[in-house]
Amino acid sequence: MLNGCAPTLVPPPPLKFTLHQWHLNNRHRYRCSEAQQELAERLLGESQRVCEFSSERARDNKEETDHRLREKVEDIEFRKTELLRIRKEVVLEIDALSIYKERIMDALTSVRRNALVICEKCLIFREHRLGIDLVHDNVEKELLKECEVIKGAENLLVRTLEHTQEQIRRLKATLYYMDHELEDKENNLRIDKHNLTLKENSLNLSTYHGTSRLDPSTIELNEWEMQTNNNIIAASQEVNSAIPLRCYIDTIIKQTINDLNEQKHSTDEAFRQRIEETKEAKTKLEFQHSEVMRQAADMKQNITRIEISIAEKERFLALAHTRLGNRCQRPGLELTRDLVETNLVKEVYDLREVVSKLQATMFEAQASLRYLLKTQIQIEEDINVKTNTLKIDEVDCMTLRQSMNYHAY
Repeated sequence: MLNGCAPTLVPPPPLKFTLHQWHLNNRHRYRCSEAQQELAERLLGESQRVCEFSSERARDNKEETDHRLREKVEDIEFRKTELLRIRKEVVLEIDALSIYKERIMDALTSVRRNALVICEKCLIFREHRLGIDLVHDNVEKELLKECEVIKGAENLLVRTLEHTQEQIRRLKATLYYMDHELEDKENNLRIDKHNLTLKENSLNLSTYHGTSRLDPSTIELNEWEMQTNNNIIAASQEVNSAIPLRCYIDTIIKQTINDLNEQKHSTDEAFRQRIEETKEAKTKLEFQHSEVMRQAADMKQNITRIEISIAEKERFLALAHTRLGNRCQRPGLELTRDLVETNLVKEVYDLREVVSKLQATMFEAQASLRYLLKTQIQIEEDINVKTNTLKIDEVDCMTLRQSMNYHAY
C-alpha cells in the first residue's frame, strides 16, 4: 500500500478429503459406469430391435400400399373400360339418332315445302275455273283432305323431331358426364401409376411439414363406386331408350309416307276421273256443236227455200189478182160470176192461206234459227269452259303434282 501497488488475493488452500472418501468416490464412479454401460447395452439391443421392426413395418406398409395401389389401378382401369364401352355405345347411338334426325327433317321439308305448297296451289288454280265448272267436286274434296293429311303428317313429324332432339340432348348430357368422369379417372390413374413407380430411394421425395391434413378426401369409396355405376346405368338407360325410338321413327316415317302416298293416289284418281268426265262432256258438247251448226245451216237453207216459195206464191197471187182485175173490165152482161171467176177467187184465197202458212213456217224457222245460234254460242262457251277446266286440271295441276314424290328418307 505504501509502495502504491494493488493488493494481491491469495486463494485458500484446497479442501482435503479423507482416504475413506476417496474409496467411496471410486466405488461410486465404478457403479455409475457399470450402470451406464448396462443401459447402453440394453439401448443398443432395443435400438437394433426397433430398427429391424420399423424396417419390416415400413416394408410391409409399402407392400400393402403397393398392393392397394395395384388393386385401385386395376379397379380404375376396369371402370374406365366399362365407361369407354358404354361411351362408345352412346356415341354410336348419337350418330345413329343424328342420321334419323336428318331423315325426319328431310321428310318434313319435303312435306312442308313441296307437298302442302302444291296442294294449296292446285286449290288456287281450280278457283279459276269458269261458270258451271266452278263446282265443289270430288277433286276439291280430296285436295282439302290431302291438305289435312299433309298438315297432320307435318305435326306428327315435328313432334317426332322434337322427341328425337330431346333424346340426342340427353345422350349428349350423359356423354358429357362420362367424359368428365373419364378425365378424372385418367388423372387418378396417372397419379396412382406414378405412385407405384416411386421407391423409398427415389429422387425428388419430400416430407410434408404443413399443418393441413394429408388426407383431405371426403368422398367414401361406396360413393365413388356408386357414381360410376350411376353413370353407366344412366347411359345404358338412355341407349335403351334411343334404340326403340329409332324403330319408332322408322315406323312413323313409313306410316306417314304410306298415308301421304295413299291420299295422293286418291287425289290423283279423283283428278283422273274428273278429267275423263270433263273430256267426255267436252266431246259431247263438240258433237252437239257440230249438230247445231249443221241444223242451223239446214235451217238457213230452209228459210231461203220458204222465202223463195213465198215469193213464187206471191207471184201466183199477183197473177190471180191481175186476172180478176182484168175480168172486172168485162162489159155489160159479160161481167158474170162464171166458173173462171169462182176459181180465181178460190185460187186467191188458197194462195193467201198458203202464203200465210209459209210465213208462219218461216217465222218458226227464223225463231228456231235464232235459238240454234244462241245454243251454238252457249255450247261454244261451255266448250271454252271445259277447255279451261281441262287446262287447269290436266295441265296445271297434274303437271305440278308430278313433282310430289314421297319416299322414306
